[in-house]
This record gives sequence, structure tokens and C-alpha cells, in this order.
Amino acid sequence: MQIPMSCPDITQAEVDAVLQVLRTPYLSIGPRIVEFEKRFAEYIGLPEAVGVSSGTAGLHLCVIAAGVGPADLVITTPFSFVASANVILYERAIPVFVDIDPQTLNIDPSLAAEAVRDITSGGRRADHWLPPRLRGGQGAVAPAKPARLKAILPVHAFGQPAQMDAICATAQHYNLRVIEDACEAIGAEYKGRKAGTWGDAAVFAFYPNKQMTTGEGGMIVTSNPEWANLFRSLRNQGRDVHDAWLQHSRLGYNYRMDELSAALGLCQLQRIEELLAKRAQVALWYNQRLNRIPGIQTPFLAPSTTKMSWFVYVIRLEPGIDRTRLMEELEKRGVPSRPYFTPIHLQPFYREQFGYKEGDFPITEAVARSTLALPFSSVMTEEQVESVCRTLQRVL
Repeated sequence: MQIPMSCPDITQAEVDAVLQVLRTPYLSIGPRIVEFEKRFAEYIGLPEAVGVSSGTAGLHLCVIAAGVGPADLVITTPFSFVASANVILYERAIPVFVDIDPQTLNIDPSLAAEAVRDITSGGRRADHWLPPRLRGGQGAVAPAKPARLKAILPVHAFGQPAQMDAICATAQHYNLRVIEDACEAIGAEYKGRKAGTWGDAAVFAFYPNKQMTTGEGGMIVTSNPEWANLFRSLRNQGRDVHDAWLQHSRLGYNYRMDELSAALGLCQLQRIEELLAKRAQVALWYNQRLNRIPGIQTPFLAPSTTKMSWFVYVIRLEPGIDRTRLMEELEKRGVPSRPYFTPIHLQPFYREQFGYKEGDFPITEAVARSTLALPFSSVMTEEQVESVCRTLQRVL
């Protein structure tokens, strides 16, 4: 049985919606994106939503809105897709990594608070949190001015929300902005409140392996109307709402979401609770079978996660299991798998630019060595899940 790693859940309604757009003169900057933004804001429960071309684009615009500039500091996690740190570098600022909670796999809020306290107070302890090549003001990428801490960028890893009450309390005390990377967490809830409603702004993403898809695309949500207006200007080459044709008030980007993507997103959003429920069922099928297999730890759900939004299904392997060989043997039997994630600080660019090495963030690194994502989507059948689990048990 050949089983794909992931698969979007597309019905005839989505196909018809996209074809309908193709029969109109509006393939970009039309009525679908306006409607999609309106419906998405209603779903999240915030007054503003702004569609963009990707989650990465949305995070970049949030970093700009937060006033982050050259040599500024932004606290974030090293256990994430690389984009959550890259967007900080786009503005020539510096990601300050803080290790994660070993169970939720999200940024450790107590360590984040410690980092904020040390950095804002200055002195020797502040230096400890900087990338190795920036400590003591040394190195080719040393800041050109005294470092300023501007924001915290937590990531809701794999659809489980970070501890947002503690993070927001720290940010409020030190007058920092909070940018939620909710790209993997649409519909998730922390202590009964939706992910994406805690920070100054949040970003969701709609890549084909996400809970809902627009092909490529993302959505920024915020309760700040000034930020929303800025996002709409920045995504459209810096044009403000009152600018004349081909007039641009600021430096901007081509980060627009097209009408085809918005039409697809509208249909998917109408089905969002169905899509989330189907993924939860697939996760349950996995849990029921994998809990009986020695050497495997199924995903941990924190009591504060009142609703999990299943992005991927990631197991943890006990020490001593050769993950590379396991993946190779699974692949031979038609079962794909992936390591999730490679720590950001150990990516080649970050090693070279900032001098990171193994051992800098031991919890992140230990988790990253043990994680394995199995095939997962809302269209998986129980038969496919059973096949994956039987194959995994035999190979182990």
C-alpha cells in the first residue's frame, strides 16, 4: 500500500469555486480576498484579517509593524521551521533563541522571561543570550548599535499552543510586542481561547500539508486597525488606500494573495471544523495503535491545550533506535516519514553566520534527534493508519 506523506482535502466545491473565478476578470485584487478576510476574522474572533502570499510573508510584515530594525533583538524558538527566524533577519535584526519545553516542544516561558530580564538589565548575563559571534561585541556580524529587545515570537509547534499567558505577561511587563506564529495551529485553543488572539498580531499559513489550504498563502490577524492598514499597504508594494494609481507611499512587497487562492480558502474555511475533526480522528487511530508499541512515545497534549489542531503527527523514538535506518526501512515498504524539525541554530547558514554549534540548545537538539513524522492528513483512512503502524512495528 503506497501512502503519501500528506494530501490536501479537496472536494468538488473547491474545484467549482476556483473555476468560477477563472470565468471572471478578477484574478487578483478582487472580491474573493475581501470575503475571505472577513470570514477568517469572524472565525478567529478578531476585527482584522489580511491575506498574504504565504505565512512567511505574513510574519515578515508583522516584524516590520513591530518596529524591528537593524541590530534589534527578537526572542524566539530554535525548534521550528526556519522561516520563523529568517523573517527577523530580513530586517537585519537578530533572533535570540531560547530553548523549549521538552513536552510541549514550544518555547519555555520561564527561560524566555529570564532572557528578557537579563537582556533588558544589561551586563554580563545579557551577553549569554546572544548568538556566539555577537557576544562581547565581537565578530563580523556584531550589532552596529546597542542591542534593543523589541519582541517575542512564539511558535505553536505542530498545532499545540505555546504558554501564551506567561509569554504575554512577560511582554507586557517589559513593553515588548508579541507576534504569534500560528502557521501550524488554526483552530487550536489555549485555556479555552483561540491561538492567534493572544499577541499583537498572529499569522496562519495555508500550504498544502496544512489543516486547510489555499495552495500557497497566509493570513495575518490583529485587533490593531493601524497595523492592518499597514499590512495591506506593505503587501501591495507600499500603496496606501488613498494613493493614486502607481503611487507608493512606502517601501513595500508583492505579498498579495490572488483570487484563486482566496476562493479555495473560502471553501476550506467553510469546512474547517470538519477538516480539524477528521485530522483528530486520524490522530486518535494512531494513538490507539502506537501506544502499544515499545520504543515509541506518542504526542504529548498539555492540559492547557483545550483544543489541539493536528498539523502533523510526530512520534518520539527512544534512545538507541537508529532513526535513519528506520526511515530507510519504512521507505522500502512504502511508508514515508520525515524528521521534524532540524534545529534552526544548526542549519548551515546559522552555523556560519552566528557560530552556533551542537550543545547550544540541548533540549531542542535532544528532541530533534528523536522526532519522526508519520504520514498524516484528513483524507487518511483507518486502513492506511493500520498499515503504517503494522509496518512500523515490524521494522522496529
